Amino acid sequence: MRVLGVDPGLTRCGVGVVDSLSGRRAELVGVGVLTSSPETSTDLRLLRISEGLETWLTEHTPDVVAVERVFAQNNRGTVMGTAQVAGLAMVAAARRGVPVALHTPSEVKAAVTGSGRAGKEQVQRMVANILRLPSAPQPADAADALALAITHLWRPAGALQGGDRHQVTPAQRAWAAAERRAQTSSRYRTDVRGKESPR
Repeated sequence: MRVLGVDPGLTRCGVGVVDSLSGRRAELVGVGVLTSSPETSTDLRLLRISEGLETWLTEHTPDVVAVERVFAQNNRGTVMGTAQVAGLAMVAAARRGVPVALHTPSEVKAAVTGSGRAGKEQVQRMVANILRLPSAPQPADAADALALAITHLWRPAGALQGGDRHQVTPAQRAWAAAERRAQTSSRYRTDVRGKESPR
């Protein structure tokens, strides 16, 4: 199984892809952070994050997208942006027929460290240990995304959204992703001056 973990955030959105291996092991495929500037309007910030999520989904063709379940916090502005980005991730996955799994922060901590009250540093250390990395990915959003992916590999039951509506096989998703890449590249042509312009 390949899982794309998404730690939603409007300024920094962590993304991490992990493959399952035999013997309850996991392997890092890719990790990164999608960013948007607070100085930009919210609609354009969401567009930037959305485009980044689409790129990760197309390039890695995950079997499941694991997203952190958003809870209300004291900072209403922060939770609003987090919820909006979580929605973008869910829609992007649903558009491809990829199941979405929601995991709470305490579920992630318990799955990765054995304690639902573990601190961020402990989670980061365990992510590095599980994936056999020399150090935890930085910033913390990247490590959190990997922790979400690992959580779903180890605790998949009861978290999936969409029920039986997801009947697309990994091979079919890979084929669809290849078609999308081809369509995207064909939207542009190079003119006689060597500049790209829309068709």
